[in-house]
Amino acid sequence: MTQPRIALITTGGTVAARQSADGAVPVLSASELLAQATTPSAVTPVIETNDLMSVDSSAITVTQQAQVVRAVTATLADPDVTGVVVTHGTDTMEETAFLADLVSDDPRPIVFTGAQYPADTPEADGPANIAAAIEVAADPDSHGRGVVLALGGRVLPVRGAFKVSTTATEAFDTVHAALPRPLVVDALPERLARVDTYALYPGVAAGIIAAAVAQRASGIVLAATGSGNTHPDITAEVVAARRAGVAVVVTTRVPYGPVVATYGGGGGAVDLERAGAVVSRWLRAPQARMALIALLSTGHDADDVADFFRRSEPAA
Repeated sequence: MTQPRIALITTGGTVAARQSADGAVPVLSASELLAQATTPSAVTPVIETNDLMSVDSSAITVTQQAQVVRAVTATLADPDVTGVVVTHGTDTMEETAFLADLVSDDPRPIVFTGAQYPADTPEADGPANIAAAIEVAADPDSHGRGVVLALGGRVLPVRGAFKVSTTATEAFDTVHAALPRPLVVDALPERLARVDTYALYPGVAAGIIAAAVAQRASGIVLAATGSGNTHPDITAEVVAARRAGVAVVVTTRVPYGPVVATYGGGGGAVDLERAGAVVSRWLRAPQARMALIALLSTGHDADDVADFFRRSEPAA
């Protein structure tokens, strides 16, 4: 049997962190991470490493996220590569991994993994997670699944995934396990659109949307209450933003369930849709923002944005 060739791309995060007087910081290289991980596979894969960057994912920039995606794409240009594993901090893993899934139509496995505990703690979960991710990447049955997350004994499709715990090793869950995978672009440009995200709450200042428009944001994502609802003052600002050519997507701050435009009253999701906002029924704010960045960075218009979110809904 031919040995699988797995590319390991490291980006930092808790999985590569050691404790210090200034807190845990990522310092471990790919070779050091591999030395700690064991892969009990019948066929031992050949591992090729790429120490791409070493950052906390809470501090990662959109430019760096795009750099990760380009590294994955460049790696898969080699037809002999069986699959790709990316180590990444869990704080924003579902965003970078989702961005990769928006670009990649390659059937070979792309697996993101990380850890909840630093590498030098007794609870360190990184070695087991890396080993599991390599197993998934080397498994022929993983072909065609899109980008997945492998942590804490679970393998989840990235679309719809979100972090659910600050400490549990089963760090992620999904809002829906079978979301479609409409692609956005073949590649990301160097210049990326700016998209802002705002959480909505009682008493929120509607001026935050006007400020985003004044600062030339290309898009805005609103994490609204309930099933996409807010105050009428926000609806008025959405109207103004749309007139200024700014794309607006509305989702919810609630972790589970679809966002269904049900309520009116001036600030309900029905009103926001009429104001020109697109309702994201399943993708929550972090992933909706990544989708808008990819769409708007590549010249897609408001109709394309609405079409993407429609095509992101599972079949009834």
